[in-house]
Amino acid sequence: MWVKRYVLFQGKRHPSQLGAVEVQQFLTHLARDRQVSGPTQNQALAALLFLYNDVLAISLEKQLPLVRAQRPERIPTVLTPTEVTLLLSRMQGTTRLIASLLYGAGLRLLEAVRLRVKDVDFERREIRVRDGKGRKDRVSPLPAALVGELQRHLTQVQAQHEQDRVHGAGYVEIPDGLRFKYPTASREWPWQWLFPATRTYQHPQTGETRRHHLHETVIQKAVRQAALALNLTKRVTCHTFRHSFATHLLETGHDIRTIQELLGHRDVATTMIYTHVLNRGALGVRSPLDALPKTPTST
Repeated sequence: MWVKRYVLFQGKRHPSQLGAVEVQQFLTHLARDRQVSGPTQNQALAALLFLYNDVLAISLEKQLPLVRAQRPERIPTVLTPTEVTLLLSRMQGTTRLIASLLYGAGLRLLEAVRLRVKDVDFERREIRVRDGKGRKDRVSPLPAALVGELQRHLTQVQAQHEQDRVHGAGYVEIPDGLRFKYPTASREWPWQWLFPATRTYQHPQTGETRRHHLHETVIQKAVRQAALALNLTKRVTCHTFRHSFATHLLETGHDIRTIQELLGHRDVATTMIYTHVLNRGALGVRSPLDALPKTPTST
């Protein structure tokens, strides 16, 4: 999409005939005329750098240094525990279970839908997040309140998997080169998606009938509909559950380093943003208006 917009902006000239100056012109147009945000501008730059460096084998950085837009520091939107309860009560089925994990374990949306059966440890009450953001693994808590519901969900998923196997299907995607190292793993129960899609597809290279994980837009739509039904004034997304998870842990006295590990942040400075949204007023300061003596009521 970004390459198409870039080519149209430059009068449909081929990108190989253009260079860093033209890329800068396009980025300036996005910021000045289209008024896009800094992250969107950086996304466009990343797409064009991929085009030149990896497709056309042209190094733009050697021609002219390209400055990336600064990301503004935003305070995340956080729900109150009551709002979380009301929001989850408006959802049902698998989407409610996934939303509950987003809040109860502090997962990102893609981390949740990419969970496999083997990633849930009921005895230790743990969820193992594999290959999360930054390609890091970590362990998150499995909420005790979800154990029974998750076990019933797995019973249904296993029955569906057995039916798939009967019909010659039951395959899933296996990461990296493990498909060659463990050729039967893609059909085994531990490797199945925790939240499989409702339909199967045929993989063009292998001819296998596979089942993908549930698409993230299904949960996004369900969360949005629930928020609209409640007439919440806050902008609620799936990631709001993760923000609320971190903030509520801080409010109940958990230390910032523990929360950093649970969220999978590389730098504790990233986690520190949640200290700004604690339910004690801005930066925990009491407003001087609240300290004024009460004015006697005139009769």
